[in-house]
Amino acid sequence: MSFIKEFKEFAMKGNVMDLAVGVIIGGAFGKIVTSLVDNILMPIVGLFTGGRNFNDTFVQLDKSKGIVETLADAKAKGVAVFAYGAFIQSVIDFLIIAFCIFLLVKFMNKLTKKKEEAPAPAELSTQEKLLTEIRDELKKSR
Repeated sequence: MSFIKEFKEFAMKGNVMDLAVGVIIGGAFGKIVTSLVDNILMPIVGLFTGGRNFNDTFVQLDKSKGIVETLADAKAKGVAVFAYGAFIQSVIDFLIIAFCIFLLVKFMNKLTKKKEEAPAPAELSTQEKLLTEIRDELKKSR
């Protein structure tokens, strides 16, 4: 089998295509969650921290290049900073994404469980089995 044919066969398998769709949707979902955190949750947190941009909170480690006011200035000047606000925001992003995925998996498991709980046909008693056999034999003889 040629390399190209083997690769095409691999790439067109259902699992690979499902994975590709999942990665694309996951990327878009990540952007939605980041927007939720940046534009809705963190401004509320900012109200409790005196109106500061939480993503812009940092501790300046290197003061030899002067004191910087914002994280953007620190990055532009190459000043070493401990940007704990950005890290905490990333943790919040992760927790929200993990919680949403948990809810989605829980919902899917609930749907799957309902399918599995479909009532199994009741076991026929000996009398019912005999009557069924008699009925089937009568149908054959007609």
